[in-house]
Amino acid sequence: MARDWLSHFHPDERGFADKADEWMERAAERHTVKVTDFLDPRQVEIVESLANRYSGQAALRFDGGYPEAERRRAVIVPDYRDPEQEEAAIAVLAVTSTDERISTLEHGDYMGALLGLGIKREKVGDFHVRPDGCHVLVASEIADFLNLHLRQAGRVQVLTEILPLDRLVRVETKLEEMTISVASMRLDGIVSDVCRVSRAKALIPIQAGRCRVNWKTEEDPSKPLKAGDTVSVQGFGRFRILRAELTKKDRHRVTIGKFV
Repeated sequence: MARDWLSHFHPDERGFADKADEWMERAAERHTVKVTDFLDPRQVEIVESLANRYSGQAALRFDGGYPEAERRRAVIVPDYRDPEQEEAAIAVLAVTSTDERISTLEHGDYMGALLGLGIKREKVGDFHVRPDGCHVLVASEIADFLNLHLRQAGRVQVLTEILPLDRLVRVETKLEEMTISVASMRLDGIVSDVCRVSRAKALIPIQAGRCRVNWKTEEDPSKPLKAGDTVSVQGFGRFRILRAELTKKDRHRVTIGKFV
């Protein structure tokens, strides 16, 4: 098929979109089964849109280890096969410790520990951090490696165990709420207030392509945001717009949930 459709995607997304189209094409024409790495919500959206191009030829499902998972693997099969019958190959890596300092560890500590072992982010799904440890959804093909080599997170010595999915202990995502008052719902203004930097400094990561709105790269500082949008800024973290209302003085009172 011609690749003209790639122009509909942001330049940063075209490489992934092209690869995803190849997965669908191979399932449709070569009858192969593909289980992808963990995809973020924007990548899931791209794969879903491409699946429409192969309607009647290929089928797919997404699985992140539990129904509400943010990061999910795609299972792509020829249309005559049932994707529900194919394994998504996901395991739970349980991380614990006898050191009481494990209660101080956060998402970034566990992520850093895994990436420090040379693991690609795409091989890891959601993290469920608790005071006594963490359950991490991982690709089954790396579970044994992690179980053997992960011995430290942050400054804490840890123990690991591989568990089946039905033993996953889920933790609801915590959001630290804050309220700001802005003249408009422009991306740069809200990033400036939430991240407590000047408007000029907020522009730098946005114009450099290091800002995502709903997991899609956004380089337009004037992009209007709305309730429900999730924004991530490299180096500053991630937040969600929970509520937005117009005040009597025509300003916007915005309630932000910062991921912690």
